[in-house]
Amino acid sequence: MALGFLPLGFTSEQQKLLAVFVSTILSLVVQPLPMGACMMLAMTTLFLIGAMPGPKVLAGFGNPTVWLIFSAFLFARAVIGTGFGLRIAYLFVRRFGGGPLSLVYSVAAANVVLAPFVPSDTARGGGVIYPIVRSLAQALGSQPQTATAGIGTFIVLSGFHANYTASAMFLTSMVANPMIAGFASSIAKVELSWTLWASASIVPALCSLAFGPVLFYWLVKPRVAGMMAVRSLADEQLRQMGPLSRKERWLILILVTVMAGWITSGWHGFHNAFVALAGVSAVLVCQVLTWDDFLGEKNAWDAMIWFAPLLTMAEELNRTGVIDRLSSALLGGFHGLSWQVATAALVLSYLYIHYGFASMTAHATALYPGFLAAGLAAGSPPVLIALLLAFFSNLNASLTHYGTGSAPVFFGAGFVSQTLWWRAGFLMSLANIVFWLGIGTMWWKLLGIW
Repeated sequence: MALGFLPLGFTSEQQKLLAVFVSTILSLVVQPLPMGACMMLAMTTLFLIGAMPGPKVLAGFGNPTVWLIFSAFLFARAVIGTGFGLRIAYLFVRRFGGGPLSLVYSVAAANVVLAPFVPSDTARGGGVIYPIVRSLAQALGSQPQTATAGIGTFIVLSGFHANYTASAMFLTSMVANPMIAGFASSIAKVELSWTLWASASIVPALCSLAFGPVLFYWLVKPRVAGMMAVRSLADEQLRQMGPLSRKERWLILILVTVMAGWITSGWHGFHNAFVALAGVSAVLVCQVLTWDDFLGEKNAWDAMIWFAPLLTMAEELNRTGVIDRLSSALLGGFHGLSWQVATAALVLSYLYIHYGFASMTAHATALYPGFLAAGLAAGSPPVLIALLLAFFSNLNASLTHYGTGSAPVFFGAGFVSQTLWWRAGFLMSLANIVFWLGIGTMWWKLLGIW
């Protein structure tokens, strides 16, 4: 297991830890086994080869960030399981779906409203937004791979790109975001709180959400007819759902209270994880969902199993100095550059490396710590480089039809060719560079964040 070929002077224990970590990351990318199974093997291996003592291997399960992610998945179960997510989306469509642009903006708005409580790009995009997108295309008479596909192509592209942008907006809107915040805290000593994350993202995110549909409309040039059909569809769906149920009313109260707890965490001092756990407890006490419902949320339990040891390994690599040495090696290519140029080069490299990844989580896990440390070594302000890499850990999903879990769902509808998908994704990535690396950094300077 030793990595003796590395010219970085690692000790035997560091080599073992790094070998297991690299092997684990590769397994998350290739996925010969489910992610949880890969992590079980990694935990066992760490102990058997003496890379870490048993209690330390398991220490990640006591990390509050792990429980924040776990709770967020349970909120997603409640939002989707009660039908509240679909209700929100159809309400936006009925109110704002008067034209093609206002229609896709209404879908994006629904995505943003759901994002803080549905931390899975796949669950939110594939489970809530995609069915609505597909229904809207059908209501407009659009069918894939036919002369009528144009408006459907436009709606699918807009729905997908709004989904990962919403993932970038909140600490709890993508499963890897709290992990990224943990890395930022341990490596850069930067606390990316829920409020800081949201306030930093709001301006560049609104730019992305506003520009994307305009870009896709220009690319697709859809023929628009029958827009009233989508409002009729929304009306019919809402009629079938009926008035707000008791469970939905309780859920709204709980979600608003949890959101308020996250926003005011700097005042009351409670960790976001315990605010979330209080909300989950309220969901159970108010019988919005049962414990059996939560036991059936396999994504929550799976995320806990694979995320906790992964966070432990990353923190141990940082504590033992492995990440510092690797980042110094990475920084060698930027020697002599100003910190501004080095920061931009690191962010662009981090973004376009995602052509080789099929998961935002795997990308962030593998590369965020090293790129963050390299940025710090280059002299980047800690908060600035931590935020840029955090946001582009979500925005990189724009590039391909396999770059995140929701991408194959939208692409699989058949409305968008691979050529158009990649062209639209690359153009949107250029726009995101302008909005987040350009306008975003100026916005954060105005806020006094860096």
